[in-house]
Amino acid sequence: MQEPANSAATEIPAALADDGGTRPAAVSNGWAASIFLAFLSSAGLYYVNIFPVIVDALMAGAGLSAEQAGQITFANTIGAVIGAFIVSWLIRHIPRWKRAAAILLCCSIGMDVLTIQLANLDLLIPLRLVHGILGGALVGLGFAAIARSGIAGRSYSMVLLVQYTGGAIGVGFLPALVAEHGTYVPFFALITFSAITLCMLPLIADYPLPTEAESRSHKENATPLPMLPIIVTLVALFCFQFANMALFAFIFDLGKTFELPLGFISQTLFWANLIAIGGAALAAVTGQKYPLAKPLAAALVITLLGLLLFAYSDIRPVFILANVVTGMTWAFCVPYFLTMAARFDSAGQMGAFGGFASKLGLACGPLFAGYFITGGGSYTQLIILTVVVLAICMVAIPAAARLDHASTN
Repeated sequence: MQEPANSAATEIPAALADDGGTRPAAVSNGWAASIFLAFLSSAGLYYVNIFPVIVDALMAGAGLSAEQAGQITFANTIGAVIGAFIVSWLIRHIPRWKRAAAILLCCSIGMDVLTIQLANLDLLIPLRLVHGILGGALVGLGFAAIARSGIAGRSYSMVLLVQYTGGAIGVGFLPALVAEHGTYVPFFALITFSAITLCMLPLIADYPLPTEAESRSHKENATPLPMLPIIVTLVALFCFQFANMALFAFIFDLGKTFELPLGFISQTLFWANLIAIGGAALAAVTGQKYPLAKPLAAALVITLLGLLLFAYSDIRPVFILANVVTGMTWAFCVPYFLTMAARFDSAGQMGAFGGFASKLGLACGPLFAGYFITGGGSYTQLIILTVVVLAICMVAIPAAARLDHASTN
């Protein structure tokens, strides 16, 4: 995920911050900056990483069907789609984005508190919809800041690293806490994550919007790209997230269908998420050294094979391998797709649109899977469908190769 040499993002002074530029440069372009930006870009969508726990808690603890659980998770994620879409259009008009992020974090915490206090399933859909809108807007702000930071490749990888670490902790420990303390335990985890991010926000540099002169210079120096590669990149990102989340959101129920015990499924997901962190770390390293196209193509092929392995989940080692493989490639591919989107402009608008396409896929995957399973479809059939959808992502490889060529000219 090499940054193009003529990117306006790299021209932004590294030490420019809220305090008038006195903040050390390491805070703006070092590893600490990547971690802070990763938390900011993960807080609004952390619930996705513990979707299996939330879905299982709603199905087992609250007695909801797969269709009902899918509707609630869809409401949460489609809200994120709405929020990200709005911010994608407004990002060029939000210069004081950190203040907006603080407000969104506080409101998100408030929505989680209301979810717990009201404890009314009839209100879950509108509540989670509003929470999703707030979270999607927050992630859009974070992605736009990353796109302007000059360290986009590394930061997007760190986003996945943070998400998988949080996801591993969630799926490893929350199921037992849900069984002991009730259905709404996962929402306490969401509050905790948002509170931690709120504490980090003052430490993040104020990555500003490019000036008119910088934007003009970027347009003059950058190799012009037609709209088709942008659309292809966003569609591929949508399909990738759709296919993976359609299975991941119902992974507990999938495992139970193949007669796997709950404890085994939970521990498998815990260790698979921990191992998957390596995929994000690998993306952070390779993204700084190699072009986009070849690593992305190899990872997509491996993802296809990993999804097919889920058809043999009755064999425990195969179920473990499928989760590990798809987890690592998921954490590897998403930063590449997001970096591709971020390269299309200097203000971070396309980076925000990348977040929109990602969330749309995350929202539609569980909804489709919920209706499909409730309608009588088998998990084997669902696996085949997700493989077909994922195959569409291959159309992004020529776009990646074209971006690689543009960044070296």
